[in-house]
Amino acid sequence: MPSFVILEKCDGCKGQDKTACQYICPNDLMVLNTETMKAYNRDAQMCWECYNCVKICPQQAMAVRGYADFVPMGASITPLRGTEDIMWTVKFRNNTLKRFKFPIRTTPEGSAVPDGGYKTAPEADDLKSPLLFTEPESLRVAELPTLKK
Repeated sequence: MPSFVILEKCDGCKGQDKTACQYICPNDLMVLNTETMKAYNRDAQMCWECYNCVKICPQQAMAVRGYADFVPMGASITPLRGTEDIMWTVKFRNNTLKRFKFPIRTTPEGSAVPDGGYKTAPEADDLKSPLLFTEPESLRVAELPTLKK
């Protein structure tokens, strides 16, 4: 089910030019309505249901109706994101609450190396190669086997 905005909770990230959900949406679906200063999903059918907007919203104004294999029928799920972890709260139809806490980082913030330390800069011929960026080093082999012609 696609994400949607709970308009009563949304404050448009306090009138900034770009909301948190706009910043994080990988499909560029979230938009700020400049008249109401509320965010909205401009094309719900294109939503990937990645939960990024739901997790990042500081006002908890984003929601997604979960599938039965993830959230039991009639239940709702709400994430609460901290600096070190995220807590998912599932509220069942009988008002039972269950909470699940997961770390959001495995490395200190800012310490991740973008290229993983494999190469300093790609070469122009790398675009013509069928190899992935880190191959063959990431496979711990000197070279990958090739087909004989």
